[in-house]
Amino acid sequence: MNNSHYIQNQIPTFVPALDADFRPPILAHRAYRERVAQSAQTCPLVIGLERENGLVSRFETTIVAANGAPDPDTAYYVERIVKFLLWARGGFRLYMGGPAWVGDCIKSVYARSGARAFDVDLMQRVYEAPFEVLTVDASAVPAETESEIAVGGHLDGCRIGFDLGASDYKIAAVKDGMAVYCDEFPWNPKDMEDWTYHYNHIQSGLKRAAMRLPRVDAIGGSSAGVYIDDRPMVASLFRAVPSSDFKQHVQPMFKRIGEEWGVPLRVINDGDVTALAGALSLNKKALLGVAMGSSEAVGYLSRDGRITGWLNELAFAPADYSPRAAADEWSRDIGVGAMYFNQQAVNKLAPAAGQAFPDSMGLPDRLKVVQRRMAVGEEGARAIFESIGVYLGYTIPYYREFYDFDDLLILGRVTSGEGGEIMLEKAREVLKAEFPDVYEGVGLHIPDEKSKRVGQAVAAASLPMIEM
Repeated sequence: MNNSHYIQNQIPTFVPALDADFRPPILAHRAYRERVAQSAQTCPLVIGLERENGLVSRFETTIVAANGAPDPDTAYYVERIVKFLLWARGGFRLYMGGPAWVGDCIKSVYARSGARAFDVDLMQRVYEAPFEVLTVDASAVPAETESEIAVGGHLDGCRIGFDLGASDYKIAAVKDGMAVYCDEFPWNPKDMEDWTYHYNHIQSGLKRAAMRLPRVDAIGGSSAGVYIDDRPMVASLFRAVPSSDFKQHVQPMFKRIGEEWGVPLRVINDGDVTALAGALSLNKKALLGVAMGSSEAVGYLSRDGRITGWLNELAFAPADYSPRAAADEWSRDIGVGAMYFNQQAVNKLAPAAGQAFPDSMGLPDRLKVVQRRMAVGEEGARAIFESIGVYLGYTIPYYREFYDFDDLLILGRVTSGEGGEIMLEKAREVLKAEFPDVYEGVGLHIPDEKSKRVGQAVAAASLPMIEM
């Protein structure tokens, strides 16, 4: 897996000023496909990912057959695609429809004792099922069956929306699509072991919003973490809650709240609600939202205006194919999004920009320092945001290989102020020169300040459909 020198060393035309080792995945994919086009022996590869309720996503590509023998470039190309798909779409059962050696390679890597043990463990926790890799013929991969449920964009009636953050939670009362009340309250969920702390604070916010409405017809929520059927499966907000209480009380908590209020209630990942808020604000569909904050949060609204139910946890998906890329401290994999589109990216690039900080200073404060230095004209600070802009410019067409979108919304602390504009300017420069079709076909947006503050809770209110 580590001998794929050709595919891992496609040098970009635009090299980030502070990261000469950056190797964009999209260029590696182009190079590999050129090799496929020139090869006399190729075969189809169909990857299927099964998740909750029998839902299946598929991804199809063509690989070099190489007489059925292992090929380092093919192995690397396929493994990185599998990695991206798992964190973009999710799944506990992986169908590898192609040569046996490819399936065997993925099976050895995605095992409890393999290099991707972290990914295996997380998928098992999310879907509460053993993770498995099945090698089958391409024709035997199950047909795609995505969710048919329309989530979001329902503006009728009297609704409450909430957005659970790490240090505050926002609440909104919405009547026939108009916000009649918005507020935010401080809280400290990540340090609280008692699950009733979370339950009581959420209920308190709902009651405040309900006082501004003649009745409550539906409740929608946005929260960091992985949610399946309105249940938090992995969520940092509840990290201090003991595992037994988490399973017994936290996972069914939102269903309980909905039953107690007697109305439909939906809770989904905050990245998806970010995309929904942007789509409602811009009056768009086929939109990808990327929030660059403490991590990289991503949400997706499909071309028919649906939230897909995919994981969209691209903080763990590949963003750099360089063998010298930095490792994420949690997954230990190298070159994943968590090191390229958030506060960690700023911190990673800072030394090369001559930016020094006290060891005790946290990442949010380091970002603020860099932003202040850029505001007074420090070139090193500006180079950080330009470098992230280069990352973004090469990553947008790469994301388009897995998501069908016409608009990209970026937001989060890293995009605040002049830094966000610099990133977009550099990303557009890369796209115009290297990917003119994407430059012409994808709109890049930063939300206005009002949308940043209240849009999330208001969009969350639109999640449930009112049952007539």
